[in-house]
Amino acid sequence: MNDLFKKAAGAALPVANRRNALSTLGGMGVVSLFGCGGGNDSASSTTASTTSTATASSTIDSATATALEVALSTAATCNIVAQEVEGPYPLSTILSNTAIVRSDITEGKTGVPLTIRLKLLDTNNNCAPLSNAAVYIWHCDKDGLYSGYDNTNNAGQAGLTYLRGIQVSDSTGRVTFKTIYPGWYVGRITHIHVQVFLNNDTGSTAMATTQMAFPLAITAAVYNSTLYPKGQNTSVTSFAADNIFSDGTSTEMLTLSGSVAKGYVGGLVIGVDTTGATAAAGSTVAGTPPSDGASGPMDGVPSGPPPGASAPTSSGTTTSTTTTSSTVL
Repeated sequence: MNDLFKKAAGAALPVANRRNALSTLGGMGVVSLFGCGGGNDSASSTTASTTSTATASSTIDSATATALEVALSTAATCNIVAQEVEGPYPLSTILSNTAIVRSDITEGKTGVPLTIRLKLLDTNNNCAPLSNAAVYIWHCDKDGLYSGYDNTNNAGQAGLTYLRGIQVSDSTGRVTFKTIYPGWYVGRITHIHVQVFLNNDTGSTAMATTQMAFPLAITAAVYNSTLYPKGQNTSVTSFAADNIFSDGTSTEMLTLSGSVAKGYVGGLVIGVDTTGATAAAGSTVAGTPPSDGASGPMDGVPSGPPPGASAPTSSGTTTSTTTTSSTVL
């Protein structure tokens, strides 16, 4: 993975890999979160449950809104978020579709409810809130499938847009999404993809392409639920074993609070290098998850759509491509 520039509260750090930057910064670029419907984020919330709301509702209740605001108000650091690959399923052709500008991205998908609030900071402007930025997030469903693509490992999902959405940051740099806790697929640990575009221009180059990470204990609790029939992720059981997060999750780890029964609320502060230097140093290569039982990730990643997938076009039609799978993103 490319070296990254790191910055803490406006003080520039020398170029270093993310693992070294972890010890240099000595802190996490995340926010604390308090309370979610009376739940907690300890191991006591690992009890399997079938009482979770199947889909996220279209509004945020006052308790959740309060918890999110308390969370973001505790933010004490401003670090440039780590640049990561966009992965094999960005479905970038939908970015111009106004129907994707939405806070609730569930589209009826079932799972443990998850509400996320992100706060964007401009690391080149004394960490001032970054307003009018389009934030695009996407992730797999509870079964490890992504919308919009149809191939051997992701069958029957072409033409769908679930678990994808765009929000534009307000004057305080905030965006909020309602979704479900992501599932997993062989070769990757639980994650959500994020891209940030300046000036609400999704046709421009993303100033940040990153991935949100999830606390392992909470993930284990969620996957114990009958809502997640695949159970625990046995292919990647630690961040050290994940080919994206193996060099650290300092700027990408969501802080979560809640329970399997009532859902989770999460917060993350994202520092954006608005000069584009960090984005230029990052990688946007694509790959595809291997089928179940495949071996671990390999080097040498081809660009383009996933192997055997149909590449969506702006007109909604598809064109067939054939490439070779080589890594898990």
